[in-house]
Amino acid sequence: MNIFLSDRATPIPLKPGRHVLDALKEAGIFLNASCGGKGTCGKCKVKLLEGKPVIKGHGKLTEEQRAEGIVLACQVYPDADIKVEVPEGSRLAVGEKIAVSKTEGLMGMVKAAGGGLGPIVKEAHLQLSAPTIDDARSDLERLKMALADSGIEGTRFSRDFLAGMGKALRAANWDMSFRHAGGDAISIRQAASRPGFAIAVDIGTTTVVVYLINLADGKVLDVGSTYNSQIRFGDDVITRIVHATEGGGLEELAKTVRQDIKGITRALAGRHGVDRGEIELAVISGNTTMSHLFWGLDPGSIREEPYVPGVSIYPVLRGAEAGLFMNPEGAVYTFPSVASYVGGDIVSGVMASRMHTKPEIALFMDIGTNGEIAIGNNEWLITAACSAGPCFEGSGIIHGMRATEGAIESVKITGADFRVETGVIGTEGTAPRGICGSGMIDAISEMFLAGAVDMKGNLHELPDSKRIRRGENGMEFVIASTPAGDITLTEVDIENILRAKAAIYAGISTLVKEVGLTPDVIDRVYVAGGFGNYLNIERAIILGMLPDMQRDKFTFLGNTSITGAYMAAVSAKFQEEAAEVAARMTYVELSVSHGFMDEYMSSLFLPHTDVGLFPTVQKLIKK
Repeated sequence: MNIFLSDRATPIPLKPGRHVLDALKEAGIFLNASCGGKGTCGKCKVKLLEGKPVIKGHGKLTEEQRAEGIVLACQVYPDADIKVEVPEGSRLAVGEKIAVSKTEGLMGMVKAAGGGLGPIVKEAHLQLSAPTIDDARSDLERLKMALADSGIEGTRFSRDFLAGMGKALRAANWDMSFRHAGGDAISIRQAASRPGFAIAVDIGTTTVVVYLINLADGKVLDVGSTYNSQIRFGDDVITRIVHATEGGGLEELAKTVRQDIKGITRALAGRHGVDRGEIELAVISGNTTMSHLFWGLDPGSIREEPYVPGVSIYPVLRGAEAGLFMNPEGAVYTFPSVASYVGGDIVSGVMASRMHTKPEIALFMDIGTNGEIAIGNNEWLITAACSAGPCFEGSGIIHGMRATEGAIESVKITGADFRVETGVIGTEGTAPRGICGSGMIDAISEMFLAGAVDMKGNLHELPDSKRIRRGENGMEFVIASTPAGDITLTEVDIENILRAKAAIYAGISTLVKEVGLTPDVIDRVYVAGGFGNYLNIERAIILGMLPDMQRDKFTFLGNTSITGAYMAAVSAKFQEEAAEVAARMTYVELSVSHGFMDEYMSSLFLPHTDVGLFPTVQKLIKK
């Protein structure tokens, strides 16, 4: 049974009982599917050209779309060959040119931070004497003696390494490149073979990002990303913990995210002619729950008072144990966690910001599905977390998407008729396909200042307005019109965004008060997150997501979770530093803070119930 694509000669095999979305993903064709294949987001659209498969649901598809043959890939279960067309708007880029361009200065940043090219994976050139009748030492003893002569003692050898050792030694004609990491043997290759490769992985609650890195020079060869398919078991970490512990789905969750990482890595490696065995190192960065689920560790205690994770410091394990597309003997390093809701991604981010090395008081905030915050300097670090939800990464928003090509990332509204100007990620003339987090923030703040939405986030229907109207999902504001349909924000979308921004602001405000400070003593604010590079600080303050501070205090860092993972991949020094940063961080549990819920409820308005906290916004409103 096969799936035939209109733009591809080779058919894609499909196993019985599997839906089209899974088959496309296994073939390296990634679709937008922010719900993880539950059929609720309506984004994995394909056009059915031939065949009569079983269609289990239509999600948010309109009658008009269904009449045109549009179906959701996650809801199509063929029982015979079918032919489909995948619209460009449904595709999720694997190798993002935008993301790759932003990695060009990473090696320079590593050197500026006091590191250098020195990954945990090491190479030793060994020239062994071939066995003879007079020299009948075993292959392993021969190898150990050569290592000892090179000053390498105490190397550990796995059974699988030993099983292939003899063949590898002879293939190399005893003149070999011996690769090892942390005392463990990885591979034997011919002396002239090229140096190895690594992957840096950010496992987000909503998205998974992978860098393919050349360990010879630290260059990022390519970047791949996709939605974390665990979303099908729940948008947030709590729902997934429940599924793992009470639903018996722990191994299922682990396998799901590993398949995501494997699929991206395989696609990236294929594009650059990198063999699986050449990928010798993986560095994993994720929040505490994501790290537990990746390794298949019981996360149950994370959600139960006193909220203690099962593991905070992870041993360096092997590629075979991780089930990744890499050398089975390769090293897999996982960033240490601080607490149940502040994980390795924040340790990675703080390390990337370098705030722990400077005397100035800095605020670090990672704006994603879980809003994590850290305050401190080179003497102290305090951290907390608040659940913002996945809407800023496109999930739960009808036309939401991540900050990739085709996403509306900026919005300007002018005039009484609400004329809209948009900025779209990509080259000039790129057609919009949806709206990302920064675009949502721009749009709602602009709608608020223009009078299209009130402080509570309500839209008011205007008889003569083409922008504000009643649609299939209630009141909506039309951001852009395209041949594929209108891109809108509904009142439900706006409500979700206000909840997310309220959690972030309340988290910042509560943590600042917990340490006895006021926002004015903060010298620097580091903003991280998937859409950080596109975020308009002015609009985020109007929305009430960020405190009303001097704008020059804000610095954008982008996805610092993957940046820190990259740093640890190219330099063993930063693996040691990550452990030091994690040990220094003190965690504050906001769920037991009396002030957090009060702050949250007050923040559910534009910009806040106390507009006096936002003096610059107050001036704009009076105008």
